[in-house]
Amino acid sequence: MVATAERMPALYLSHGAPPLADDPLWPGELAAWSAGLPRPTAILVVSAHWEEAPLALGATEAVPLVYDFWGFPEHYYAVEYAAPGAPALARAVRGLLRGAGTPVQDVPDRGLDHGAYVPLVEMFPGADIPVLQVSMPTLDPQKLMDIGRKLAPLRDEGVLIVGSGFFTHNLAALRHTGPGVPNWSAEFDDWGQRALAAGDVDALLDFEHKAPAGRLAHPRTEHFAPLFVTLGAAEGELGDGRSVIDGFWMGLAKRSLQFG
Repeated sequence: MVATAERMPALYLSHGAPPLADDPLWPGELAAWSAGLPRPTAILVVSAHWEEAPLALGATEAVPLVYDFWGFPEHYYAVEYAAPGAPALARAVRGLLRGAGTPVQDVPDRGLDHGAYVPLVEMFPGADIPVLQVSMPTLDPQKLMDIGRKLAPLRDEGVLIVGSGFFTHNLAALRHTGPGVPNWSAEFDDWGQRALAAGDVDALLDFEHKAPAGRLAHPRTEHFAPLFVTLGAAEGELGDGRSVIDGFWMGLAKRSLQFG
């Protein structure tokens, strides 16, 4: 890959479910965010919805979509996002990770799941930037941060690294709460914002114990885990991080962050 003069930021975004496209506010927030970014040479996505070990690289030629959701109206299954594959990026990822002792496998028929394509449709609707999705081989925050560190040099080659999750995520608990934002979601969001602003990586790494309602906001941690890939890729710039999107969607915190 050819280096560019402009170093790309690293992002963590709350990706929403397919009905995000119908929200009156959120799609515009994502579009405004991307409009303020340099144009990437390629996009590397780590989504909450693909866990596989060893770390897997998805499709690099024709990139299909994975409609990994159930019970939605039919039109959500008709969404298309024909982004070009990113074979050069895949080669660079293999080199960086294998060179640092991290095993890598190829899953060439694995496309973009909704954690990847739902926000990309809003942020880069032209589908003209090569996209590569890679799996999370673990949910261990420290190990994911280490993977992010190994991938960080890609930022100097114009690659936009995106961790895609949801800042709070407990769908089961939402079924037992009334309208509005539940306390556990608001408390965790406030704690997370303050920990990020303070650059308190140690607290973030131990969020299940340090955050109020940590285990209620994330009974399983896959939606917070992509943040640690982003933090690793942005190490040294965490003090410059900022929340680009905040607020709540159906009671869940949609906080989204940019570093660099």
